[in-house]
Amino acid sequence: MKVSFHGQSCVKIETVNHTLLIDPFITGNSTSDLQADQQNPDVILLTHGHNDHVGDTVSIAKRTGCLVVAPNELAVYLESRGLKTHPMHIGGAHTFDFGKVKLTPAFHGSLFVDEDGTHVYGGMPAGLLIYAEDKTIYHAGDTGLFSDLKLIGDRNEIDLAFLPIGDNFTMGPEDALLAADWIQAKQVVPMHYNTFPLIEQDGAAFSQQVKTGKGVHLQPGESIEL
Repeated sequence: MKVSFHGQSCVKIETVNHTLLIDPFITGNSTSDLQADQQNPDVILLTHGHNDHVGDTVSIAKRTGCLVVAPNELAVYLESRGLKTHPMHIGGAHTFDFGKVKLTPAFHGSLFVDEDGTHVYGGMPAGLLIYAEDKTIYHAGDTGLFSDLKLIGDRNEIDLAFLPIGDNFTMGPEDALLAADWIQAKQVVPMHYNTFPLIEQDGAAFSQQVKTGKGVHLQPGESIEL
């Protein structure tokens, strides 16, 4: 399995038979190395409805016909836009062709601003536990520090975790280091930083300070083999 980071919170997971794309904020993302019209995922997974996470979902899914997995209210809205969706909610899990997905809590917001300026409530934000090819990947989404991260770590043997470090809108580096201790992932990658001036952080410095597991600083386009 190949897992690559593509700026902000965009992550691509390539299994033997499937390609998953998480939070595909590509167009308008100065840190992204991707081109939206060249992405052909089998599944897009969304953590919440903010535009810097929904990103290019509509254009990619309309072009490819891929499935979009998202929190219920966001999935309902995207279905109204003509997309094929699978709605989920916090604590729920579902087994797909590529593996199992479980939604975890994330303490954040979820408001999507449509092209015409309409504000759409995106439901509760979430993190993602993805179980595929005997590996477990945790994408925390946008969240602050919360104590149930310990429970997520206790109940799962996490091979790879993506944690936000940008501060202001999510955890900052100090809280994310504590989160890394709690979830006990074998490898931890920082995300959701340096896309905008308000969330500028030093991802390499964060990765060097991870004590539980190995901190891995990925530049956009770089990957890890699991």
